[in-house]
Amino acid sequence: MAAGRTEQELEGVSLLGNQHTQYKSDYAPEVLESFNNKHPENDYFVKFNCPEFTSLCPKTGQPDFATIYISYVPDERLVESKSLKLYLFSFRNHGDFHEDVVNIIMNDLIKLLDPKYIEVWGKFLPRGGLSIDPYCNHGKNGTKWEQVAFERLSRHDLYPERVDNR
Repeated sequence: MAAGRTEQELEGVSLLGNQHTQYKSDYAPEVLESFNNKHPENDYFVKFNCPEFTSLCPKTGQPDFATIYISYVPDERLVESKSLKLYLFSFRNHGDFHEDVVNIIMNDLIKLLDPKYIEVWGKFLPRGGLSIDPYCNHGKNGTKWEQVAFERLSRHDLYPERVDNR
């Protein structure tokens, strides 16, 4: 039996393969799409790195540049990657503080996917001589992942990286 997906399994995925992609000019959580996880009994990480993320400072309107890291352990649903790219792109003209941005991304993905575990880390380039790297996570309540979230958060920066490229 082929390991591919049936049309029914891909129901609700409309952006992938669409040649008429529209890029939203402001925050657009409605572009996010998901599909069924064929392996919900397995615990595994899915990780996305977005090294060209851009948003705006809500006070000055100046651009903020970051790499956004999204890691999650799926349950029943997976995020469709093209929709995630369009969603992250929609922050380009959106003004929010760095801490808000990572929490908004995490909360939107929780709403879409209800994952077992998720973490979002933004590594923003410095402006005014200061870089901000907010991190947030969530483990599904009442599961072992709730404790994993606490442990990862409490040990998050135990071994900080050496930053020599910003």
